[in-house]
Amino acid sequence: MKNIIFIILTLFVFSSCEKEIDLDLDDKSGNIVIEGNVTNQPGPYFVRITKSVAFTQNNQYPAVTGAQVVLSDNTGQTETLQYVGDGKYKTTNFTGVTGRTYTLKIQAEGKQYTAQSSMPEVVNFDGLTQDSFTFGGETTYTLLPVFTDPIALGNRYLFNFTVNNMTKKTFEVFSDNVNNGLVNQRPLLLPNEDDDKDPTDHKVVPGDTIFVEMQSIDHNIFTYYSALLQISGDGGAGVTPSNPPSNIDNGALGYFSAHTSQKKSIVIQ
Repeated sequence: MKNIIFIILTLFVFSSCEKEIDLDLDDKSGNIVIEGNVTNQPGPYFVRITKSVAFTQNNQYPAVTGAQVVLSDNTGQTETLQYVGDGKYKTTNFTGVTGRTYTLKIQAEGKQYTAQSSMPEVVNFDGLTQDSFTFGGETTYTLLPVFTDPIALGNRYLFNFTVNNMTKKTFEVFSDNVNNGLVNQRPLLLPNEDDDKDPTDHKVVPGDTIFVEMQSIDHNIFTYYSALLQISGDGGAGVTPSNPPSNIDNGALGYFSAHTSQKKSIVIQ
């Protein structure tokens, strides 16, 4: 747990200029959960629709089928997504472009849900550099994402990473309130202990490969993931049955994100 506490403390130090988020932790079991993404990379893009479950239940969310899912942008591009199973709806010809605003409209189980997200311009992800520190005889490895924040204030970033071929993603969010217009100095802290109960929690050691994705995200998605980190207590990915402030209306949980995506990997030395 030491590394988790350090990550959370680091996150809130660098986000200290953000407004405090009030979280409503009521049981939202049975609500629609929407997870939608559009990126600047070639599609297809996916929207997943499921039902939330109570805190006391396993995180296995029932799929919502038979929904009408329409994706459009402010240039007139529009497409109705096709259902492909497991609650997922897929685009066929839709193209994500930076600078555009995207609208998601869903008709499901007699209700309509709408969300908007604007895709920021690309901030170049130039690479990763490795560092480490030792505390209590244990070595913790860090990765520094190399990028230069633009001069204009208001850039928001989401970093997620996986270790080797593990399926678990860990994520962190950065804002430029502290480091505006400068070369990034904020590291990603990698896991430094094994969890016997969760084999996907793997202590990073030399020889491990770390796969990192950098996303430029809009303010609403930054707020959503900041709140999700508060709720979950760590960087583990996944939609909780709590309700961080979603950008989807009509009581839906989840998010709709139009963001840029760049990926790098590094082998720990």
